[in-house]
Amino acid sequence: MNTDIFSQSCLFFISIFSNFISALSGGGAGLIQLPALLFFGLPFSKALATHKVASVALGIGASVPHIKRNNFKVNYTLLILISGIPGVLLGANMASISTSEFSTLLLGLLTLALSLYSLINNNFGNLSQSIKLTKSNLILGSSGLFIIGFLNGYLSSGTGLFVTVWMISVFKLSFTLSVAYTLVFVGIFWNGIGAFSLGLSGNIIWNYIPILILGSLIGGYLGAYFSIIKGSIFIKRIFQIVSFFVGLSLIIKALF
Repeated sequence: MNTDIFSQSCLFFISIFSNFISALSGGGAGLIQLPALLFFGLPFSKALATHKVASVALGIGASVPHIKRNNFKVNYTLLILISGIPGVLLGANMASISTSEFSTLLLGLLTLALSLYSLINNNFGNLSQSIKLTKSNLILGSSGLFIIGFLNGYLSSGTGLFVTVWMISVFKLSFTLSVAYTLVFVGIFWNGIGAFSLGLSGNIIWNYIPILILGSLIGGYLGAYFSIIKGSIFIKRIFQIVSFFVGLSLIIKALF
């Protein structure tokens, strides 16, 4: 297992880049960071667990610029946490007793479809609309977040993009605001719980954690800061690119 200065330096810059892109699009850090850990000799289970721990730092780093703007509403925050966390726990439990090839393929196809849908729908996520929270959209929103939370615990990759799109579709938020909710509350709380459950299995490679966390904090902060400056239209373009390649990556992973 490589722990020399060269491999640590490479992982540091890969972590910064992957988490910078993820902070712009609302997910997808695993598309770059996870294969890099595999390349440096980690078995898949250990690479996934190590990446999951580092991804919590992405949420922490990205939260600083967004919290400064204070755009979060309590109702959306509680909805993401209360609806999603039980799904994450259930998914993590299911992952230990079942295979995930079909679900990975399905998630890849859906992510690819999200990219194409966002490309076709010109107004999708460009502006935030103030809508009244009714019982029907709360039930719909909560049910969807529970399912996405389950996929987060079960598959551990690609689901941040789904939360971003779900917040836009159901609650008519902009890309900028939806990405903020995803990075802070999914990145810290959902991924934190997932990292803890994976940590219990002893798969985390702690030699890589400090450098990955540092890269995640820097990349997450820079990506979040840049997304605020550029706005929703720019973030939408990044989302389309990232979701396309994440979807493709998941399909390849499931089939091969």
